[in-house]
Amino acid sequence: MKYKLLGRSGLKVSELCLGTMGFGTEAGWGADKETSFKIMDAFAEAGGNFLDTANVYKLGTSEKIIGDYMSNHDRDYFVLATKYSLKDNTTNPNASGNNRKNMMRSVEESLRRLKTDFIDILYLHIWDDLTPIDEVLRGLDDLVRQGKVNYAAISDTPAWMVAKGNTLAEVMGWSQFVALQVEYSLLARTPERELIPMAKHFGMTVTPWAPLGGGALTGKYIRGEQGRIKPESNRLNEHSTLITKVVVAIADELGISPGNVALKWTVEQGFSSIPIVGATKVSQLEDNLKTINVNLTKEHLQKLNEVSAIQLGFPGDFFKEEGVKMNTFGGFYDNIEKRD
Repeated sequence: MKYKLLGRSGLKVSELCLGTMGFGTEAGWGADKETSFKIMDAFAEAGGNFLDTANVYKLGTSEKIIGDYMSNHDRDYFVLATKYSLKDNTTNPNASGNNRKNMMRSVEESLRRLKTDFIDILYLHIWDDLTPIDEVLRGLDDLVRQGKVNYAAISDTPAWMVAKGNTLAEVMGWSQFVALQVEYSLLARTPERELIPMAKHFGMTVTPWAPLGGGALTGKYIRGEQGRIKPESNRLNEHSTLITKVVVAIADELGISPGNVALKWTVEQGFSSIPIVGATKVSQLEDNLKTINVNLTKEHLQKLNEVSAIQLGFPGDFFKEEGVKMNTFGGFYDNIEKRD
């Protein structure tokens, strides 16, 4: 396992992040405590140290299982990320959302469930379009100054709001967002329009969730296997099937699993990316871990990029027009070094 720096911080995290949304058996699916422990053991033995959870995963059971595990393991070895924003009860109107009151309450509850004095990375889970971004940032910075949180991050939020937040944090001397969590995979490339360019500009690491498209990119649905994805999902249509068939073909050629191909693609796109790999079985994790040794050729990446390509829309596609490039660069477009 290799390690990457998270965003512009000095924090070293494993090149794969273990997603723990499935720790717990609520709603009739997931890993029980014993299996969850085995999954974390296997991840740590492979050199993994980056864990991702949230206050609402399995009604808090995910955090509780991790907390029990940490009680008997080296807490300082692990980089533990959790999230606040989503409801964990329905009797309090301030028990959800991005506001400071919910942030502070949620963090205290997470610390209790996780049986720890500090959270390494705290994500805002989803933008509520109500709370001022300065309220969010000041609250996160206070938690950092209190030693309850080490780094701030953000998930599922419009690019312009994240950009405003990081700019404001820089001006005010507050803690900036070091990571951006978004849905991103061969089946979901729309973050390339605004979110990923924004993350690159601010030096943020992208931590893609659902990098396997909810399991679709493993090929199990085209094999006729059943899953939790609804039939009307955009992960189960003609276009997604076409993409998956290319993934499967490359996997067969290399003698690896389709999941390995899909995961490797997410880290070969020219920006800092650490995919979140969920697992409810040790065997699932073991297969995901093989990704770190996969090598995709330029031809493989080209095939995957072409079959999954999206329209960037305006202004992304506009900037690529030959006439625009000619006028903007005076005919020297191909001879000028481009910024990453």
